[in-house]
Amino acid sequence: MGIKSHLEANFDFEIVDEFLDHYSLMVDSMEVMITDLSKLDMREKSVSELFRVFHTIKSSSAFLGLQTISKLSAFVEDALDVLRKTDRPISDEVINWLLLISDMFSKWNDDLQNDNELSKIKFSLLKIPDLDK
Repeated sequence: MGIKSHLEANFDFEIVDEFLDHYSLMVDSMEVMITDLSKLDMREKSVSELFRVFHTIKSSSAFLGLQTISKLSAFVEDALDVLRKTDRPISDEVINWLLLISDMFSKWNDDLQNDNELSKIKFSLLKIPDLDK
């Protein structure tokens, strides 16, 4: 039994369906928001939107018992909170890290849609680049 089947067996179909739809939309929007971080005029808006996306994913995935997704979301949310509190430009290293994070969430989206088990987190993602550069 894959993760989607597990969710459907334990939660109301409408809750699972709504989560899958919203999760997919949020994951699809991540890359654009992340690349916009390099644009000074888009930085503040993109950081706030990304923070909101990861906060929403954290909460909804925790509700559904998707601890792996929830924990990585909380980890990224904390990093984005640091970025929200500064007005310094965001380094290429941080942007590249966030793009790799986005790839992980995209992989999980594929896992959910295809009713596979959730892929393991790449441990390299757990090393946050220097946010003060």
